[in-house]
Amino acid sequence: MKSNPVRIFACLLILLAIGLAACSSSGTTPSPVTSLERPAPPAEYAGKSNPYGSEAATVEAGQVLYQKNCLTCHGEHGMGDGPAAGGLNPKPQPLAVNQENLPDDYLYWRISEGGLRAPFSSAMPSWKVTLSEEDIWQVISYIRTISD
Repeated sequence: MKSNPVRIFACLLILLAIGLAACSSSGTTPSPVTSLERPAPPAEYAGKSNPYGSEAATVEAGQVLYQKNCLTCHGEHGMGDGPAAGGLNPKPQPLAVNQENLPDDYLYWRISEGGLRAPFSSAMPSWKVTLSEEDIWQVISYIRTISD
């Protein structure tokens, strides 16, 4: 069986995040950014909208990418309860609950840049080095279909 370097990289990032959370010396629990506190995307992301829409092929491609890259933390149904979520602090956001209130440009920014920096301070890696622009939009198309 052949190794998939992208999957190995994603797993290593998750393990690093779990290790960092476990080794945190501050003793404080960072709180996730709520939709009320949601910062506006930076200029390079502001106003972006999904050019791929919700066509079946786009959503299916997004589902495959989600299952491969996002499920580990966000869970099968987007509730933030994936197998790696237990070791993360803060816990992954429940996408199935929040997604309808999040504009395209915000989701594209968050997926592209991840959450390793303030104001998010989460373990979510930057996906722009792993996923293409089309891939990210496909994931967003899929996320739009999941609900609690």
